[in-house]
Amino acid sequence: MTTPPILVIGATGKTGSRVATKLEEKGVAVRRGSRRSDIPFDWDAPATWAPALRGVAKAYVTYFPDLAFPGAVETLESFTKIAAASGLQHLVLLSGRGEHHARLGEEVVRASGIPFTIVRAAWFAQNFSEGYLRDPILAGALPMPGGDIAEPIIDIDDIADVAVAALTENGHVGALYEVTGPRLMTFAEMADVLSNATGRSIQYIPITFEDFHANVAKSGGAFVADVFTAIARETLDGRNAHTTDGVMRALGRKPRDFVEFAMTAAAGGAWNTAA
Repeated sequence: MTTPPILVIGATGKTGSRVATKLEEKGVAVRRGSRRSDIPFDWDAPATWAPALRGVAKAYVTYFPDLAFPGAVETLESFTKIAAASGLQHLVLLSGRGEHHARLGEEVVRASGIPFTIVRAAWFAQNFSEGYLRDPILAGALPMPGGDIAEPIIDIDDIADVAVAALTENGHVGALYEVTGPRLMTFAEMADVLSNATGRSIQYIPITFEDFHANVAKSGGAFVADVFTAIARETLDGRNAHTTDGVMRALGRKPRDFVEFAMTAAAGGAWNTAA
């Protein structure tokens, strides 16, 4: 009997691409859900949801660009109703640590009637190597608000490993895994690690939230900047300045350290100017 595929929503994103690849490496059938997939999935096109869910038993769900976006929670609720009607047997949701709207999204999933696992993640290490902070790093700067607030920054590969375990192993239904890195770090400390890994001087530059908004707007537009700045204001206040055991509980191992991320990313050419 053929095993139903696992739907990975956001399969071209930072976490979704890793989850899909890791599942395929385990020999698991994957339906990659994105706007350009053979069976497309688009959060802005509800007509694509049911076809993407057809014949699927499990799904990894990320909301693009973030659950903090206006209307995201309501959209997720509509999606879970269609998913429940389609017979989805397990939903793994990626959530954001310390975010009010992400918590509302979690409650939608809990109330959906679908067996679930929630992965509530800290700030991504890969924001430095794949996100909007890559270009500043190449220019020798790490401009961030938050001052001396410390973050337990997490490697996305750990997030993907937790999601894959939840989707392929027994014992994860109903679990909440709040996942962080193994230690707290200030942005100045992260800049030092990145300097060592890249072999170039990278200076942490404390900026205001207004400057942060302006920087994000240059690459993502004002609307995206509004949302990400609101998230930064909400989360960079010390509320997340503690580590958790989510990775250990899900995987039986410690999370990767930021030094390991930086060295691996540098060796892979993440900060090569031609990348």
